[in-house]
Amino acid sequence: MAFAIDSRRIGVAVLAAALTAVLVWFGTGLFPMWPLLWLAPLPVLLFAARSSWWATALTAALAWAVGSLNMEHYYRAALQVPLAGRVEIITAPALVFISAVLLFRALLRRGAAWSALLAFPAVWVSFEYIFNRTSPHGTAVSLSYSQLRFLPILQLASVTGPWGISFLLLAFSSALAIGFHLRAAAPKQAARIASATIGVLALVLVFGAVRLASPPPPGQMVRVGLVASDLPPYASVAAPGADTERMLRNYAAHAETLAAGGAQVIVLPEHLGEVIEPNIASTDAILQDLADKTKATIVVGISHVSAQEAYNQARVYAPGAQVLSYNKHHLLPPFESRFEPGRSTLILPESAETWGVAICKDMDFTQLSRQYGRAEVGLMLVPAWDFTLDRVSHGHIAIMRGVESGFSIARAARGGYLTVSDNRGRILAETQSSSAPFATLIADVPAVHDTTLYLLLGDWFAWFTLAILAFTLVRLALLTRPGVR
Repeated sequence: MAFAIDSRRIGVAVLAAALTAVLVWFGTGLFPMWPLLWLAPLPVLLFAARSSWWATALTAALAWAVGSLNMEHYYRAALQVPLAGRVEIITAPALVFISAVLLFRALLRRGAAWSALLAFPAVWVSFEYIFNRTSPHGTAVSLSYSQLRFLPILQLASVTGPWGISFLLLAFSSALAIGFHLRAAAPKQAARIASATIGVLALVLVFGAVRLASPPPPGQMVRVGLVASDLPPYASVAAPGADTERMLRNYAAHAETLAAGGAQVIVLPEHLGEVIEPNIASTDAILQDLADKTKATIVVGISHVSAQEAYNQARVYAPGAQVLSYNKHHLLPPFESRFEPGRSTLILPESAETWGVAICKDMDFTQLSRQYGRAEVGLMLVPAWDFTLDRVSHGHIAIMRGVESGFSIARAARGGYLTVSDNRGRILAETQSSSAPFATLIADVPAVHDTTLYLLLGDWFAWFTLAILAFTLVRLALLTRPGVR
């Protein structure tokens, strides 16, 4: 009989771990299916409510670790992360998930159901925020990016940043698990917890729907043109000198076609070639002459190397104006370790609207985007270079920055997408960079800044989440004192 009972418990644990792993696998990763993550933690949470702490920990560890293997090929083949690093990438979030589930279990089993409801998402969101502040990869681990296609929920980023989306996402499973666990012993409390959570979700959806339906502030539409090529030799950084000049002349021919189609600003990808001082003037002349001829502003990414330092740089050529430059702030290790990080923003003074410039990975970070938002930028121009596999998972991260800080985005990436999105996160136009020998895109985009609550208050919700976590830990400590119920 004992063997039969143990076998059944093991079977339930394996089933819970398998269900959560499958939902995490398909709900996150390179091509996330956004509805799945709303239910992903639920099987493990239901198991945790009626199981020992060690069985809960093992089940949670297995579920999250297996689900996270959906990114193994990307880390190994694209980012070339060594084995030890890949183990760490899987292990660290799995430990956070274990901690969140165990805290949920401990509070729920001690009768603190409301604290359990909040503790589970608070642990994970606290991890996301601390990772954002301490890691060179910024917000990359945030579960909120799984919801980029769920536009009503995405609008919550304008209030809380990515942190509120992750919190609500996980609180939903937490509420369902508590409601199911208490349905017999405390049906009224179960109903209150479930209805309160669903009520908050409904309010967020209504807010999102209203925000999406509201017309943008009056302002000017800008016609943007994007161009990129994934064919050799355009899929690599051109060598200094003749190769780089040839690369830029070939791109310039397609940029001229976009300008003839009415493009007022044209964005080329990141790292097209390497320019070594003192040859920058001859390289600049190629695109400056084109800007003067077509009256279009051109933004291009190059590697700018001098005797003292090297930068991953975006250079801006405006008609009849001095060449401007922006140096990438957030560099991707180890691929960009030789470059110095930039320190300043670049806002184009020539435009009737306010345009800003950033490069690829810079858009993974909320702080830099908020600097542009505070400057009332209405359109961000972003040269980029993705790894093909991550054209959705990384290429679309920038979309959330536009929702948070109130600007549209024109992003041109090799190995990814040419994407134009507005400040509500709607993709206005998009094409894959491999869709033609030289893929081009032209679209009209509102270059109008929209002031958001997140822009004004910053990471207030992340700090609120840290306070919730501290409260639930103190609550647990008090509940575990001898004689305390």
